[in-house]
Amino acid sequence: RAGVGPGRGGACRGGAGPGRPSQRARPVGSEAPARLPDTMAADRRPKAETLALRQRLLRYRDGGGAARPRTADAEPADSSPARPPRPGLLYRPRLDRADRWSAGRPPPPRPLWDARKPVLPRLLPAFWQPLPPHSGAPPPVATRQQYMDLARDSSSRLFFPEDPIKIVRGQGQYMYDEQGTEYIDCINNVAHVGHCHPLVVQAAHDQNQELNTNSRYLHDNIVDYAQRLSKTLPEKLCVFYFLNSGSEANDLALRLARQYTGHWDVVVLDHAYHGHLSSLIDISPYKFRDLDGQKEWVHVAPLPDTYRGPYREDHPSPALAYANEVKHVVSSIQEKGRKIAAFFAESLPSVGGQIIPPVGYFPEVAKHIHRAGGLFVADEIQVGFGRAGKCFWAFQLQGEGFVPDIITMGKSIGNGHPVACVATTQAVAKAFEATGVEYFNTFGGNPVSCAVGLAVLDVLEKEQLQAHADCVGSFLMELLGQQKAKHPIIGDIRGVGLFVGVDLIKDKATRTPATEEASYLVSRLKENFILLSTDGPGRNVLKFKPPMCFSLDNARHVVAKLDNILTGSSKLIRGSSGQGPFYSCLCLEKLPSPSAMFGDPPCVLKATLKCWQDSHVVL
Repeated sequence: RAGVGPGRGGACRGGAGPGRPSQRARPVGSEAPARLPDTMAADRRPKAETLALRQRLLRYRDGGGAARPRTADAEPADSSPARPPRPGLLYRPRLDRADRWSAGRPPPPRPLWDARKPVLPRLLPAFWQPLPPHSGAPPPVATRQQYMDLARDSSSRLFFPEDPIKIVRGQGQYMYDEQGTEYIDCINNVAHVGHCHPLVVQAAHDQNQELNTNSRYLHDNIVDYAQRLSKTLPEKLCVFYFLNSGSEANDLALRLARQYTGHWDVVVLDHAYHGHLSSLIDISPYKFRDLDGQKEWVHVAPLPDTYRGPYREDHPSPALAYANEVKHVVSSIQEKGRKIAAFFAESLPSVGGQIIPPVGYFPEVAKHIHRAGGLFVADEIQVGFGRAGKCFWAFQLQGEGFVPDIITMGKSIGNGHPVACVATTQAVAKAFEATGVEYFNTFGGNPVSCAVGLAVLDVLEKEQLQAHADCVGSFLMELLGQQKAKHPIIGDIRGVGLFVGVDLIKDKATRTPATEEASYLVSRLKENFILLSTDGPGRNVLKFKPPMCFSLDNARHVVAKLDNILTGSSKLIRGSSGQGPFYSCLCLEKLPSPSAMFGDPPCVLKATLKCWQDSHVVL
């Protein structure tokens, strides 16, 4: 499209043109290629001694098939279809015609064709040469134990390290191991519209056959994608930078904020996580407290948790109270003579324990940050694209009047394909461009990634997955609420759409996190072919973030299994006695001696033995 598309940096204004001035590119096929002068062509023609090399030229033919060498002076053969490949030979993907490389332009004149001959023999075999026959022996497959041994000898981290699952296939909300066992995936918010959704897979396949990289020239996909995204966002968020991961997106957001404000300091929420890059580890309390500690330019505000925080559900205005905590942080920063570049927050803090900030909290925080000269960055990487159900973007839960200065997207944006995006205002983008240092990303905004992103938006719209998330999420919350009334270990159920947390406690008075019990439940659910995980500072919050196609039947099944596990272990729950649930069945190592279990009442002993039996513990 003339005058529309990305600059070198993969940035695009939604429907408005390139992210920065770029070289004009002549539209492919707009004019015939120029003829070389006869003298130049003669100079470039291969000499007699190159006859063997010229004989290796492969003939383009309709329909594919093997190619035959011909002499240098022979004319091209007719265009009749070639014979099919011989059985046992595998052929690499090939183009239908030679003119596919010239995008439909007429073939070059003979002198120019001859000038290209020395290059083609080295180029064409990569596409046309048959592969050797398969040896017949399948490649060796690592066993489960070999994987575990490798993990122990490296920095790899396995989920369920004592009994890891080897996943080989996914479809919709289900995953399958090497034995074909089906698991319900309740935690993979990356496969947003479902594992291997056929429309998304087809979009990537089709675009890969046309063009898979384009970091310098115009292309429709990046413009179309920016326009589609802009329709889902407030009008002022109209400039888009395309990247490859959420970490890249948050890192760029930090750069944008610092360039626009001229400030350096950052305010974040407690137990936040914003990515794995060094710049983001520094602003992620979830990570930096286990490493080098808090930098002097990083300032932490309380997590707006109305269940465990200082201002709880009985507070008359928790949103205002938590926002005032940010105000106090801002004041202390200014007293030190420092200046704020940005406030970073997930629109729904996930690692913090599936937190739902009280309505009105973000608008109040934005006021304090803007007065201090900073920008508000909303991290939508885990919670955007309709997961909240009621809204397409989770920050919109705070009210129509609230608009962040920058939002970041990742994970769900590509349904597993590496895509990410930063959306911001014209003012922020112009300040970034004013540095004279372009933003360049080799793979950001490539045609395949944008085709995948467009396909995800198509699926969300055609299958009405945002409304589906609202419906199924409400039903799941209702079922879990019934379990809360039945099982004292469940302290709180919170969530919106298909973003739900179940806070497990040891007793209601202190709300002490039931960390070991949560881990036990996750393991037992895995034995029942349900994949779930925990989060929160105490690792005691069961987190539900399934693919958006998660169904009502899935919700019933998962909650029924959870109920069965809790009911089977209910006699071990000592909610108000100070002893944690499952305390005597988590592992044998907790018993001072084998006879110690007989000190329990008979009913508890019986339940303990049953629990061990269910957990495959052999006495």
